[in-house]
Amino acid sequence: MGSRRMLKMKNFVCALAVLGMASAANGYIAAFEDLPLAAESHWNGSDGSGGFSSGAAQFNNNYDAAWGSWDGFSYSSITDTMAEGWTAQYNAITGSGQGGSAKYGVGYVGWSGPPTITLDAAGIVEGLYVTNNNSAYYSMFKGDLFAKKFGGATGDDGDWFLLTITGKDAGGAVTDVVEFYLADCRFADNGEDYIVDAWEYVDLSELGAVKSLEFGLSSSDVGVWGMNTPAYFAIDTLVPEPATIVLLGLGALGVGWRKR
Repeated sequence: MGSRRMLKMKNFVCALAVLGMASAANGYIAAFEDLPLAAESHWNGSDGSGGFSSGAAQFNNNYDAAWGSWDGFSYSSITDTMAEGWTAQYNAITGSGQGGSAKYGVGYVGWSGPPTITLDAAGIVEGLYVTNNNSAYYSMFKGDLFAKKFGGATGDDGDWFLLTITGKDAGGAVTDVVEFYLADCRFADNGEDYIVDAWEYVDLSELGAVKSLEFGLSSSDVGVWGMNTPAYFAIDTLVPEPATIVLLGLGALGVGWRKR
C-alpha cells in the first residue's frame, strides 16, 4: 500500500511539473487561438451551448434564437476594420487579435447578465488586453442614429466610455474593481482626447486571487432607454501571475485526481 501511494505521488508531481511547464510556455490563461473557427467568421452562441472554453477559462454566452441576438461573449477572426454599425459587432477595430493573432473575443453587455470569465481554479490574473470593436468605435468617432459623436461638434464635450472589470473570489465576494477608459474626451487639450484603436494592456493584479471576472460598460452618452453608445468591447490574452500557473495546474490535476 505504501509503495502504491508513493508511486501515485510521484506521478502527481511529474504531471504537475509537465502541466506547469506547458502553461508557462504558453504564457497565458486564455487566448482564443485554441478555438475552432474559420477565417473571417465568428461564433455567437447560435449552437445553444451557453458559452465556450479557452485555455483555463470559461466564457459565458446567452443566445436568443427567437431574435437571433446574444450577449456575454462571442469570438471572431474577422479582419475588416472599416465596417460600421450593427453588422460590425464581431469586428475588432485592430483587425486582428493581440500581437497579430488570428482570433479574439468580443464582449456584449446585454440584458441576461454581465459578460463573465470563470477560471478553472482561483488565482491572480496579472492582466489582459482590450480594445474597441468597430460598432462602438465608429459610433463614438462619427455618431449615428442613436448615439452622439464623442467630443461633439466642437470637440469640447467631455465624453467617455468606461470598461469596468470586477473580480470575485470562489465564494462570489467582490475582491476589487479595475476601470479602463475605452474612450476619454475630458482633457482640457482636445488633442489629448482619444478613442482606443489598438490593443491596450489592463493590469488586474490589484484584484487579488479571483475565480471570476465580470465586465460592465458605462458611457457619458445616456438617453431615456439607457446607454446610447453600443455596449461592445474586444478582449484577448489573459496573462497569469507566475505563481498562478501552479495554482491552475493544481486545479486541473485535482479534478483528474477526484475522477480517479
